[in-house]
Amino acid sequence: MDDDFIQAARDLGVYGIHVHREGHEPLSHRFRSDDRVNLYSVAKTFTSVALGLAAADGRLTLDDLLLDHLPELRPLAADGFERVTLRHLVTMTSGTSHEWFADERIDAADLLHEIVAAPLTAEPGSVFRYTGSGPYAIGRVIARVTGADLRSFLTARIFRPLDLHNPAWHTCPLGHPFAESDLFLRTEELSRFARLLLNEGLWEGRRLIPADYVRSLTAAPVTTGHDGRFTTYGLGVWCEPGGIYRMDGRYGQYAVIDPARRTTVTVTAHAEQDADLLDAVHDLLLSRIPLP
Repeated sequence: MDDDFIQAARDLGVYGIHVHREGHEPLSHRFRSDDRVNLYSVAKTFTSVALGLAAADGRLTLDDLLLDHLPELRPLAADGFERVTLRHLVTMTSGTSHEWFADERIDAADLLHEIVAAPLTAEPGSVFRYTGSGPYAIGRVIARVTGADLRSFLTARIFRPLDLHNPAWHTCPLGHPFAESDLFLRTEELSRFARLLLNEGLWEGRRLIPADYVRSLTAAPVTTGHDGRFTTYGLGVWCEPGGIYRMDGRYGQYAVIDPARRTTVTVTAHAEQDADLLDAVHDLLLSRIPLP
């Protein structure tokens, strides 16, 4: 990491950065101690991986209808919601008008009831609209089909194998993890998950995630209507040109995965100008790593 990037990171409010480049010693720089912090929307990628694991177990498919797993909600569901699939929810294309994020108060007795009852504003699969509602609903499906809440399911399958000891994940009033946000990890801990994805689900010779699901994260991204580095969205990840993709959370929580360079860059921060921080990661760091 050169001085230009270190200074830019300091100015932008970075807590710490970790760079893993296959075949090289990892690099890290801290501006404060490596405490666990809220990863915000990075949590959506963990929820997507849980969905892929449940699919690999034969408990569901991404093209299942949400209401087939939660049939008791049919009487509450808005017109057209019977066509919403799990894939629509993870790619933010359900067509729902419901907009919710984990920093907002939950007034409903059950947030899921509110989600399925909200009117659709577009045909499922046709329009991207970013909201935490879909990942939360997926978390509820994971609990239904596995018998374990989202955090418990991932503890056995991902957290424990990566030695991510007992991470906090805030929950709704009913005790379900928010799924879309409020998972707390250290920079270095998040970097392990990024490396797991770089290696297509292998960790120290052990298969944790099916390789085909990791590849599917970016295989058919949807167009978002946004500009710059936010133009396409996959299964819980933002996709960029050149095969690069990333986990992306508010205030500059990033895990950027560059398969061509065999490199991951993981950042935790409180960056009010988080788009500037992402530009710095690309322009002052990744672009200076040569392709093999």
